[in-house]
Amino acid sequence: MWKGRFQTDTAPAVKHYGESISFDWRLYRHDIRGSIAHAAALEKAGILTPGEKQSIESGLLAIGAEIDRGEFDFSIDLEDVHMNIESALTRRLGSTGAKLHTARSRNDQVALDLRLYLRDEIDAISSGVRALQSVLVGLADTAGDAVLPGYTHLQRAQPVLFAHHLLAYVEMLERDLGRLADTRTRMNVMPLGSGAIAGSTILLDRELVARLLDFPSVTRNSMDAVSDRDFACELLAALALLGMHLSRLGEDSILWASSEFRFVTVDDAYATGSSLMPQKKNPDVAELTRGKTGRLYGNLLSLLTTLKGLPMTYNRDLQEDKEAVFDSVDTARAALEVMAGMISTLTIHPARMRAAADDANLLATDLADYLVLKKVPFRDAHEIVGKLVALAAARGCGLRDLTLPNFQSVSPVFEADVTSVLDLDASMPKRAAIGAPAPDNVRAEIARWKKALHA
Repeated sequence: MWKGRFQTDTAPAVKHYGESISFDWRLYRHDIRGSIAHAAALEKAGILTPGEKQSIESGLLAIGAEIDRGEFDFSIDLEDVHMNIESALTRRLGSTGAKLHTARSRNDQVALDLRLYLRDEIDAISSGVRALQSVLVGLADTAGDAVLPGYTHLQRAQPVLFAHHLLAYVEMLERDLGRLADTRTRMNVMPLGSGAIAGSTILLDRELVARLLDFPSVTRNSMDAVSDRDFACELLAALALLGMHLSRLGEDSILWASSEFRFVTVDDAYATGSSLMPQKKNPDVAELTRGKTGRLYGNLLSLLTTLKGLPMTYNRDLQEDKEAVFDSVDTARAALEVMAGMISTLTIHPARMRAAADDANLLATDLADYLVLKKVPFRDAHEIVGKLVALAAARGCGLRDLTLPNFQSVSPVFEADVTSVLDLDASMPKRAAIGAPAPDNVRAEIARWKKALHA
């Protein structure tokens, strides 16, 4: 492509070092779509005749079909997907194919292709997030009023509905969808026509190209357009946060499935065994998701590091964006699919959950609230209940096992109704503030989410 200036062939080691066709081939559909739109602009500008434009479009579609069938031979001598497709087109059409690259550079071409590709991938990932949300809401609906301990510091804290716990992840995923949508909005600007750095003296109708490619607007600065990878960084950041949420869901699932908890059983289809220990059933899907989150973090840091010292405008360093982006996209899509499958096939054990939640110590804060309603300042109430917990521990019993005289020995405010405070079924409906896990609240949230996801 630059044989006019160079007298010596590129060294074989450099060809291998600089090629990107081994990974950027996946942009072929988007490269072809962008080239067809570019040909339409060249026709409007009088560079192509209607017949030439039609020949180019037909030729590009034929090449795309060959690639779809696995019949196209990509060559590292041509470096990347753009030159492989253009070279094939020129072999077929001769000088007509050679006209296609008029008024564009690989710099603005790849900026376009990557935006087109990531628009589609964001849509696919968003669908995967929605599918996981639906699975979580479905399991929450199935779980009904199953109650389990909520944890802070991985210590039993207060009782919550299992459904409420699941819906916490639905909320996290909703924020992920918002970030993906924001990224897509800022990404959705058409850069083609910016050339290598300063546009072209051949004026093309960039807004026509934008309409053909479903972009609402075009970039306003040619230098920024070819060097901008903010949208890729934003996407990797959004996927890193998504990965973090999936990792946390994976960690909870691992704990719930352990022999120590036994709140859920992972389906055989989403677990593995041990090569040595016949009894083992390992939650590998959740563990792999937890591990692969590190890749999502690493890809973000890799791209940020690549970009941080680049002078304007295009530099070959930008070739390093694709493998990080492709890996994060593939990782996120796979993680969403397998986590949705694992969650949808979980068997839950409400009796085991309740046995763990039905510990009166988990209602210690309810006991403090009881005192507050009797006009005891909260800090004093906290201290009184703390003394009662210590008294029960010293006696080797729970709060429910203390007698009324035991309670009154710490504070005379306690009355005979104190025992009703330590009833789990009576406690749960009292947690009725907006966002709290009272059964009525949770049922309403499930209904709200079902309606939203259906819409």
